[in-house]
Amino acid sequence: MAATGTWTKGVGAVQDGPRPGRPVRGSETGRPLMAALDLFGRRWALRVVWELRDGDLGFRQLQARCDDMSSSVLRQRLRELTAARLVRQHDDGRYALTELGADVYRSLRPLISWSRRWAAELTDDT
Repeated sequence: MAATGTWTKGVGAVQDGPRPGRPVRGSETGRPLMAALDLFGRRWALRVVWELRDGDLGFRQLQARCDDMSSSVLRQRLRELTAARLVRQHDDGRYALTELGADVYRSLRPLISWSRRWAAELTDDT
C-alpha cells in the first residue's frame, strides 16, 4: 500500500507527518530514529497505537477511548499514522494497526514493564 501525502520543504512535519530521510522537528539528519521520535512525540500518537492494540475501532470509539480528545487532533494523528503505514482504515471506516503498527506496540512492551517497576519504586518511597 503506497502512502501519499503532501510534504513541504524545510525542517518539520508536513501535513502527513514525519518520515525517515527527511528533516523533522529537532533534527535535520533524516535518521529513522529522529523521524520516529518526532512522530511518537506528538500529542496522542502513542495513545492511538495503544488503543488500537486489541483490534479495529471506529472513529468515535477511538475518540472515546482516548478520553474524548478533539476530533481535529484525532483526525490529524490518524492521517500521520496512516501516512507512516502504522494504521490503516478499512472500507467500513474502522481503523486498525498494520503489521508495522503492531510491531510498534510489541516494541513498547519492555517500556510497559519498566513503567510498572518505576511506579512500584515510587510507591515504595511514600
